[in-house]
Amino acid sequence: MNADVLHKLKVLAESAKYDVSCSSSGTVRANKPGGLGNTVGGMGICHSFAEDGRCISLLKIMLTNYCIYDCAYCINRRSNDIPRATFSVTELVNLTIEFYRRNYIEGLFLSSGVVRNPDYTMERLVRIAKDLRLQHRFNGYIHLKSIPGASRELVNEAGLYTDRLSVNIEIPNEQSLKRLAPEKDFQSVFQPMKYIQQGVLESTEERKKFRSAPRFAPAGQSTQMIVGASAETDKDILFLSSALYQRPTMRRVYYSGYVSVNEYDKRLPALKQPPLVRENRLYQADWLLRFYQFKVHEIVDDAYPDLDLEVDPKLAWALRHPEQFPVDVNKADYEMLLRIPGIGVKSAKLIVTSRRFSKLGMYQLKKIGVVMKKAQYFITTHELGMRSINELKPENVRTLLLPQPKKKVDDRQLTLLFTDE
Repeated sequence: MNADVLHKLKVLAESAKYDVSCSSSGTVRANKPGGLGNTVGGMGICHSFAEDGRCISLLKIMLTNYCIYDCAYCINRRSNDIPRATFSVTELVNLTIEFYRRNYIEGLFLSSGVVRNPDYTMERLVRIAKDLRLQHRFNGYIHLKSIPGASRELVNEAGLYTDRLSVNIEIPNEQSLKRLAPEKDFQSVFQPMKYIQQGVLESTEERKKFRSAPRFAPAGQSTQMIVGASAETDKDILFLSSALYQRPTMRRVYYSGYVSVNEYDKRLPALKQPPLVRENRLYQADWLLRFYQFKVHEIVDDAYPDLDLEVDPKLAWALRHPEQFPVDVNKADYEMLLRIPGIGVKSAKLIVTSRRFSKLGMYQLKKIGVVMKKAQYFITTHELGMRSINELKPENVRTLLLPQPKKKVDDRQLTLLFTDE
């Protein structure tokens, strides 16, 4: 790898790290002598998870970090004085193949700043995916960021060579988007989403008739919303996510805690650190919407527009609805089992299956995988149970389940503890 390509790789991998629509964001924990691994891969290597649960390594890179837009929340905004670089199509194709041959990666996550206009940028992104597939016969995973405002023809061509397409909403309210990114609007975001959806559905119908018909973005589409850059509540964010999940091709909505990269812009909140706890709660609420049969209004409403940062959303719901508990795990239907804190999808299915053969007690529930520390206050079994939420009262159960602060032990106490008298 020559010095010019290496420099571009460093610059464009750094610029790409704020897009989390292929993997969740989180902590940055570097390796130490004698340790093993990093939370963030070097040189643009990131990790994502396939549908079957495999962890796969992706080259997460931008084609260019030059951009005609001046979005307040973006590190690559036009007005920022940062190192800039641009790969040629050939350079990025060769880099991907070289990394793949060395077993550094299993796929590519490709995004770009917008140069000249959306179609010009999108055309170059499509050429990269097309050259990888047709010239190099690359069969690894390709996730391509569609450019808002790109034409339908280019989006349709992109879907033929990629596994997943994504278009980032970024800000969950159009008024806030216009304030922070005046050159963008929801129409330019939702139109490509519609093109992707139509392409996937048409491809599915075509393959029912002809098995050899080409597949269009078989892994569907995803999007990303920035959390904390504008004043929207969790209720606003989750209602938009719920509406997006009604679309048959939307696979994931990612939430990215706002990183204060442009502190000089007074339109943005002054945050000392990203709201990672809030981001995590949104992912948990998102999980409830997709797998636990919850509706948005059950998780957040006008009385509780924001998620509780101290407890997870399912526990928060249970504490607000003590009249629903305790639940007899040997009689409750599957839907109600899913609402019990400490019981997940897998353990709920095992409960339904296991209780056909014998009644379940505390020991059996632990073996199944139920988190009894939480569940014990919300369930009954054939055994003499613990005191329930109604006997203890929700506020007391909440206190019992909150993480307890660690007691500080001074040097004198440690000396007494480890000294034989």
